[in-house]
Amino acid sequence: MKFSRLIPALIPALLLAAVALPAAAEDVVVYSARNEQLIKPLFDAYTRDTGVHIKFITDKEGPLMARLKAEGRNTPADMLLTVDAGNLWQASKEGLLRPIQSKTLQANVPAHLRDPDNEWFGLSVRARTLVYNTRKVRPADLSTYEDLANPKWKDRLCLRTSKKVYNQSLVAMMITEYGEGKTEDIVRGWVANLATSPFPDDTKAMEAVAAGQCDVTLVNTYYFGRLMAKQPNLPLAIFWPNQNLKNKTAGVHVNISGAGVTRYARNPAGAQKLIEWLSSDKAQNLFADVNLEYPVNPDVTLDKTVATWGGFRQNLINVKEAGSLQAKAVKLMDRAGYK
Repeated sequence: MKFSRLIPALIPALLLAAVALPAAAEDVVVYSARNEQLIKPLFDAYTRDTGVHIKFITDKEGPLMARLKAEGRNTPADMLLTVDAGNLWQASKEGLLRPIQSKTLQANVPAHLRDPDNEWFGLSVRARTLVYNTRKVRPADLSTYEDLANPKWKDRLCLRTSKKVYNQSLVAMMITEYGEGKTEDIVRGWVANLATSPFPDDTKAMEAVAAGQCDVTLVNTYYFGRLMAKQPNLPLAIFWPNQNLKNKTAGVHVNISGAGVTRYARNPAGAQKLIEWLSSDKAQNLFADVNLEYPVNPDVTLDKTVATWGGFRQNLINVKEAGSLQAKAVKLMDRAGYK
């Protein structure tokens, strides 16, 4: 039989063989505002578990959101991963995300750590709390965020600049809890008690506390963990504020890193599966531990270092307020003279 006659006969068999072959897992493309060293181990683990490859681009959250807007329907991104609920809220407001219907995420992520409309979900928790000089302050001297406005802390307080989103989100959450007027009074009190001009980052503020330039500051806990890992003999300790109040919303102000599926994702199902996996027990340990954060899933065991800081009651106000009231918070801090 001539070769030309073989071809028609082989076509059905070839088609059957093609159908029998397993389809290659479709890649997921992630735009990430988290550094590569924090996310690559997670993505590598996901690929080992599922065979799905993750392609990712890292940048600051602002440029990434601007890129998503400019690309529109042509974006290659399936998922946006970033820090701070304020940034996720902004992405949602600008129409860059789509709702996710997921029983897994509803079960793994507490209600106050996800978007009420299910467009983004927290994946790790960062607590913004007090760090003090153990040689100059007793834990009994400390109580609440608002107490730092008390004149007894005159020339004893250090703060990070108001230009960073972490403090903007903290003040936004306080506006939700106390109202704009009382919050402005508190922030004015903080400014009046500053020992020196605000610092560019949390680490510099803690170093000033350790050096005795001031006695207490406000930081995200993972900065404390990193600093103490390098200099374990520094006279610094964590204090959990707002724990003994009867107010239902009282507690430590928390924020998140989190993710959502992009509005024009080419592989939305794959992106959703990745976010669900990141909320699972296995991934949560990796995700939180690598940056000394808290797992968003309350059933997951804490990193040993993080566990030594002790437990605390979280403020249960939905973290979306960090975004919805951020503009008011920035204006308030400016009026109060907080630079």
